[in-house]
Amino acid sequence: MTSSITSALLQAAGQRDRILDCARRLIAVQSPNPPGDTHAVAAMAAELIRALAPSAAVNLYRISETVGNLVAVVRGTGPGRQPERRPGEQTARRLVLSGHLDTYPLGDAAGWTVAPFAGEVRDGRLYGRGAADMKGGIAASIVALAALATHADAWPGEAVLALAGDEESMGTLGTQWLLENVPAARGDAVIIGDAGSPLVLRFGEKGFLWVRVMARGKPAHGAHVHLGVNALDRLRAALDAVAELRALHAPPPPGVAEAIAAAKQVSETLGGAGEAEVLGSVTVNLGRIAGGSSPNLVPAMAEAALDIRLPAGVSAAAAEAALAAAVAGHAGVTFEVLRRFEPTVTEPAAEIVQRVRSAAEQVLGRAPAVNMRVGGSDARLFRRAGIPTVVYGPTPFNMGGVDEYVLLDDLEVVARVHALAAFDFLNG
Repeated sequence: MTSSITSALLQAAGQRDRILDCARRLIAVQSPNPPGDTHAVAAMAAELIRALAPSAAVNLYRISETVGNLVAVVRGTGPGRQPERRPGEQTARRLVLSGHLDTYPLGDAAGWTVAPFAGEVRDGRLYGRGAADMKGGIAASIVALAALATHADAWPGEAVLALAGDEESMGTLGTQWLLENVPAARGDAVIIGDAGSPLVLRFGEKGFLWVRVMARGKPAHGAHVHLGVNALDRLRAALDAVAELRALHAPPPPGVAEAIAAAKQVSETLGGAGEAEVLGSVTVNLGRIAGGSSPNLVPAMAEAALDIRLPAGVSAAAAEAALAAAVAGHAGVTFEVLRRFEPTVTEPAAEIVQRVRSAAEQVLGRAPAVNMRVGGSDARLFRRAGIPTVVYGPTPFNMGGVDEYVLLDDLEVVARVHALAAFDFLNG
């Protein structure tokens, strides 16, 4: 019986025409961030879900003038996880599929060789802004949810699709708002169809500090440097000291280093040589520097902005303490932490990791690599709330650039894996 249901579920989730239609209709509704207006695309997602899964309870949330979120719930043979559940009490599970509705801005419109919001298909590729990040992944999740709804008598609990409006601006009014205000968004596990690869299942991501370093000097004419103090010279010296944070190290949680090493061959084929080293180490990127107004003047002020990424095991507090120590010996130099997030990890041995891995192996005919993720996602917000979370989505091409596209084959795989993994997890 289970085998026949699994086959039917995979067939329903793998309907390429249905996935493509959903993706094209989502791409057609522009939702660049900034400004991050996701009300119209949330309404489109609601329309698609209601058409494909009539039994779903769909709610739209207007959080601000720009941010709109959506939560759709499909109930199986029993209620899902309840927030008021007492210790030891057994209830059916809730599995959340998550995605974000906002995209990168269009950028260089003249550089596109296809209409960026038409959802054009060429040679098995779906083009358009957000095709890869992540309206294609959302379309796959919508079709997976619809497949689960069709076979709702075969699984207990609840399958939920939570779509957030502001992932590109850190998720405060998106996923974080949903976690704090909508009980259905808090599941026993989460699968996010964000950009990645069907060949790599991601169980964690690095933390980060965004930092502004400021230096003060004393102005003077450039011919009379003995009368001034150059703020840019002070800043350069301080930045050299900050770069030494790359040597900061701490033991990662169990299984993380081993997973990174085991995934290296597959993962670096997709993510580039050196990815494994980056995943396991502190990186310091000097993203912006400014100071002075003229070559013949000694600058009195200078500042720089840095992105410091933290591997699993290195806390934001430890990195900030090392940053303070690096800057302390430099006169006239101070720093400010603009944003901070801890590294987040769902243990590689966790049930949701193994369920998605097994589902992917069944769909692909080979087991995916299991690895950390280089970039950030809303997964960190779910993990911070104590919810085991993985990212499993399509391979991105030209993400954030011109002619962004995703492979239709990838979207079909993602939809099937989401549906099968959810079905297996809900059945326990």
